[in-house]
Amino acid sequence: MTDAVTKFYLQLLPAAKLKNAVMQAPCPFCSRQEGKKDGILTVHLNQESFFHGYFRCLNRCVPGGFPLHFARLSGISLTGTPGFDPDREYSGREVDYPVKNINHELVGFTDKLTGESLDFFQAASITPEVLAELRIGYNGRYLVYPYIQTDGNCYSARCAHPERPEDYFWYGDERFSTEQFRLFNAPEIEHCENGALFLVEGEKNLLPLKQLGLPGIAVPAAADLDHLDPQRLTWIRTIFLWVNHNAESEAMARSFATRTGYKVRIIHWPEQAARNSSLFQLAAETAPHFQQQVSALLKEARAFSPFATPAGEYQAFHERLSQESGTSYANLTSGFAKMDKALGGIHGINIMGGTPKAGKSAFFIQIASEMAIRKIPVIYYDFENGRQKIYLRILSRLSRLAADRIRENSLPAAERQRLVQAQHTLHTMLHWLRVVNDRKLSPETMRRHIDFLRHETNADYTVVVIDSLHKLPLKDISQQRSGIDGWLRHLEAIRDELAVGFLVISELERGKDGQFDRQPHLGSFKGSGDIGYSADNAMVLLPEWDPFDDKPPENRHNELWLVASREQSPGRIASYRLDYPYWGFREEE
Repeated sequence: MTDAVTKFYLQLLPAAKLKNAVMQAPCPFCSRQEGKKDGILTVHLNQESFFHGYFRCLNRCVPGGFPLHFARLSGISLTGTPGFDPDREYSGREVDYPVKNINHELVGFTDKLTGESLDFFQAASITPEVLAELRIGYNGRYLVYPYIQTDGNCYSARCAHPERPEDYFWYGDERFSTEQFRLFNAPEIEHCENGALFLVEGEKNLLPLKQLGLPGIAVPAAADLDHLDPQRLTWIRTIFLWVNHNAESEAMARSFATRTGYKVRIIHWPEQAARNSSLFQLAAETAPHFQQQVSALLKEARAFSPFATPAGEYQAFHERLSQESGTSYANLTSGFAKMDKALGGIHGINIMGGTPKAGKSAFFIQIASEMAIRKIPVIYYDFENGRQKIYLRILSRLSRLAADRIRENSLPAAERQRLVQAQHTLHTMLHWLRVVNDRKLSPETMRRHIDFLRHETNADYTVVVIDSLHKLPLKDISQQRSGIDGWLRHLEAIRDELAVGFLVISELERGKDGQFDRQPHLGSFKGSGDIGYSADNAMVLLPEWDPFDDKPPENRHNELWLVASREQSPGRIASYRLDYPYWGFREEE
């Protein structure tokens, strides 16, 4: 093994023997402790381990740690020690500690840790040597956990009842019982510089880990994680976070991991573990196998990463691909054959611009209602026509009756039968088609609408129609351009996260002469800044008729052009003849 850490220890421990990536040598620190027998120093040198370079004396003559701590204990220059950074600044050294401390009182408390109080710890196989190392004591009723500060002195201790953790009080200088200083065994942070350590909930839950020879610190309760500044752990490479097995503690752990970042690896309890389980309980219940359980859970711990795991990422991709190979995805069509061929179906963000009164709304209302009839969930966000007009137009097209005829009280039998059948179709369709006129619509509300309708219809996909893009609610009407671009960013996110297909109506830009371009192009869209980047397909619907022409309305037709697409070739899609007076269109051959 030729890594820098191994070379460092071999140089300072010439009598060391290396076997299975574990170095053993006579402890150079035992002789400094009065009454201590010479012990064995072990060093973990497996380069794939989080504890690579961690040393400890089996005699517990000094706290274990990593190379920089070893160099400080040895009294050698830190220059040349693996991981040394001369510009590094350490948290906690800016505190002005008082002259008075309670170090001498701790001796009296540790002397009282006998009999039943000692038996309490022995139930979890905690030896007196571990308790002595952490200077834990007893005051006759409460266990005394000393909170040693970074200067090596104790100014405050937490006294907790052995059986009732909620029964506790702080003893000593009250300034050092505030949230800033609620970190048990805090000096261990500097001992583990450039290495790994455990962070647990509750002082007694740290003891089983210390019994195994593992480094760690503790907060009194999970709620204290909210007040632990991640800056204190800046120079720790890996933090194994292990809290009690309950919803509140686990939520606090996730919150802390979110603030701290990738270095945190949350340890998850086994599925069979009882709720409210703690490390101390686990050690007591699985005494002979506790070390194996800890090792297994350590291997399963994953970094609190901003990325999905590779396995999860591939599974999500594979599931989406399987969905897109199914009938639900293939059925996302408009009902216009040429349009579906040109676009490849209604997927992604499809933006259609058109001149005023060209029939844009009627075109998309027809598509939306036809999809709903085929049991595809559609949300129609309308800021143009009103819910009543939309339903009336759908009913007119379905019944083949003009709107004014529908309003009449008396109809011939054949027309009445068509109307009744169309009303039934519309009534059934409204389970799948939801028209929304919310003038305070937000992206968050849109997500909730999509989630609800997808759950209500048990569907894999949803189609959203927006009529129109330029009338979406904006926080500040004076910032329309940036507001529209912001909405487009949200539509992109909803498309990707929720597998939503969008049909969006846009206005067109007038030229300098006040007229609309007769040759459609991407710049035709009003405020077209981000439309070209956001749209998967950009279309323009142009009327090929004169509004002042007295020719019959049923002879009017529009040309639909695809002017930009991520996947398809731009060009003319088809011609659509007005299905007058039934608020629809027919795709011409």
